[in-house]
Amino acid sequence: MGEAVTRFKMIREGDRVAVALSGGKDSLTMLEALLLLAERAPINFTVCAFTVEQGKFLRPIQPLGEYLKQRGVDWTYYTDNPSLKLLEEKPDHGCDLCSRFRRRAVYEIARGLGANVIAFGHTADDLCESFLRNALFTGRVGSLPPVTYSRERDFRLIRPLVFVTEDLTAQYAASLGAPVTPCGCSLRTGTVRRSLRDIIGTLEQDYPHLKETMLAAMGNIQTGRLLDPRYLDLEANGPIATEDAPEAFAEDMSEDAAAEDAEDSNADAVPATPFVIVG
Repeated sequence: MGEAVTRFKMIREGDRVAVALSGGKDSLTMLEALLLLAERAPINFTVCAFTVEQGKFLRPIQPLGEYLKQRGVDWTYYTDNPSLKLLEEKPDHGCDLCSRFRRRAVYEIARGLGANVIAFGHTADDLCESFLRNALFTGRVGSLPPVTYSRERDFRLIRPLVFVTEDLTAQYAASLGAPVTPCGCSLRTGTVRRSLRDIIGTLEQDYPHLKETMLAAMGNIQTGRLLDPRYLDLEANGPIATEDAPEAFAEDMSEDAAAEDAEDSNADAVPATPFVIVG
């Protein structure tokens, strides 16, 4: 997490970071790691936490509050009444509507806490799933950004766990003995997210460095080898992408043969990532 915070300049001198605690293992791990970082970092920043109640927790949230009180963490528990009303009126509402309500509540809470930074617990798994979901279902090449800003630019939004896999957060949260309070949405089946997670999990049985490779790809974009004409030198006025790269000759092979050749040459290779994933 320290690597991500440093690389993307997530936290700066004097920041007040509000951690969005969903009740799950990822955000709880992020909170604990940020508290440790606040003690060791060469800059001064403070950490607080909040939880938005939208009526979807599978068990009482109060044990989490007791745990945080013992840890000396400044925690705000906020009940979002519009979300509760939404459940009563539209039980089949989509994730986009729920997310919109939550976003509004998050900004309101952070403003009340005097925070200028909001930390979300999205992990490397979430980034990989988002990357595939965008490519396969929305026709875009993109994922969750490590750092972005609210529309009015009054909040910096950060995702410190972008290099951390969920097997690690699960182990760490279990080692803390902290009360994890899952949301019903996280256990839903038959969704695109669940399908992609299952696909990645299956592939990882044969290719254990799959997530590291995908994360490396997100930081190594070769715009001249995609189909967006905005990034192609169609008039040959400047440097152009040459056909010297090995993948350029795959067109002379059948699609299956090209795939098999790539698998044979890279099956046991550890991806050349500019960072180290521990998990």
